Amino acid sequence: MLAKQLIERKRDGGRISPDEFRTFARAYAAGDVPDYQMAAFLMAVFWRGLDRTETAALTDAMLTSGETLRLDHLHVGRVDKHSTGGVGDKVSLVLAPLVACLGVAVPMMSGRGLGHTGGTLDKLESIPGFRTSIPLDEATQQLEHIGCVLIGQSREIAPADRKMYALRDATCTVESIPLISASIMSKKLAEGLTGLVLDVKNGSGAFMPQLDRALELARTMVALGDDHGCPVVALLTAMDRPLGRACGNALEVEESIAALRGEGPDDLMDVTYALGAEMLVLGGAARDHREARGAMERAIADGRAAEKFREIVDAQGGNPSVLDDPSILPQAPAREVYVASRAGVVARIEPKTIGRGVIALGGGRTRVEDTVDPAVGFVITARPGDVVRAGTPLATTYARDAAGLAAGRAALDEAIVLADAMADPPLPLVSHRVTLAGVETLA
Repeated sequence: MLAKQLIERKRDGGRISPDEFRTFARAYAAGDVPDYQMAAFLMAVFWRGLDRTETAALTDAMLTSGETLRLDHLHVGRVDKHSTGGVGDKVSLVLAPLVACLGVAVPMMSGRGLGHTGGTLDKLESIPGFRTSIPLDEATQQLEHIGCVLIGQSREIAPADRKMYALRDATCTVESIPLISASIMSKKLAEGLTGLVLDVKNGSGAFMPQLDRALELARTMVALGDDHGCPVVALLTAMDRPLGRACGNALEVEESIAALRGEGPDDLMDVTYALGAEMLVLGGAARDHREARGAMERAIADGRAAEKFREIVDAQGGNPSVLDDPSILPQAPAREVYVASRAGVVARIEPKTIGRGVIALGGGRTRVEDTVDPAVGFVITARPGDVVRAGTPLATTYARDAAGLAAGRAALDEAIVLADAMADPPLPLVSHRVTLAGVETLA
């Protein structure tokens, strides 16, 4: 009866109490509430929304539906980072070992690619042998020994959210700020964090392309962190073009290894350093952003960051030799250079089209159960604003076969727009900083 009552109340604009949320979430996780009733409740929330108290209560209900990491015995800051999803966004692979080698524990829980965005777990699993499914006790031991673990959401963590997440995708209720916020924060708070940094994407390739919606999402999650005693800082970063050059799982791992060796693209490194500075300050390893930036640059230059990634790969069953020889990663058998069809300016590189192109090549998924080819994707060397001649190389497609090359060519034809002049400049790479104190415009 409780499920029906809550559906009716929320449908009619009423409020749900914390105790009701807890009972409802636990019943759903245990299988006592059918999917069709939860689907109806999610749609009611989608249309009616939740206030701050309700959103905090839903977050707490999903958090307490499962187990949490117990990390209070670690005498260092424990800070994670979460991205709302983008194309070419391999920041986590660079950021986690970089911050961990500087004295902050990083229990990083990530997701898989779904829709046009990539997933950190799929990228990591392109490393031969790498395990992302690790029991919580083993994850805790790894944190104790090397200061970082890169895992997916286990069945122990927020099981109510795990079930709701799949149902939200099936019922078209994904784009609800309270539901997005509660889903993200329930998993992050289960990590026993002392701080969290959010990378909220903004622009045409983001799930929240409008600036006001992206800022609302950031403010909601910052408030949820405060409600649960976890300081949160959010940065808004650009997703109106792919981040870095590589788009595709193994290709992005290779670019991440290059970045850890000081050879990463400037945009990837700038976003990494901006997020890393927030993590180091929250974790108590740096006094301010300037000190943090200097420490990270030194850790890249002297090899500590790359060696920390080697430790992580080795600890999680992967082949650590990938740090020395990236050709160990899966390799696509077919490759084709894509060139400019005319002289002009690269006016736009549409990330959503590139992401869908990776899926067309077999490198992403439209359903959770889809199999992913880790080797395929694109390396895009052009940047918005580049002046090019006819025949200038703009990108390379990595595919299984001739059909894949054709699909890649079609995607690049649509995504890379050449014009006589730039109509609109790209978005600032890091545009806003959101904390409890408010919104600070950075660019």
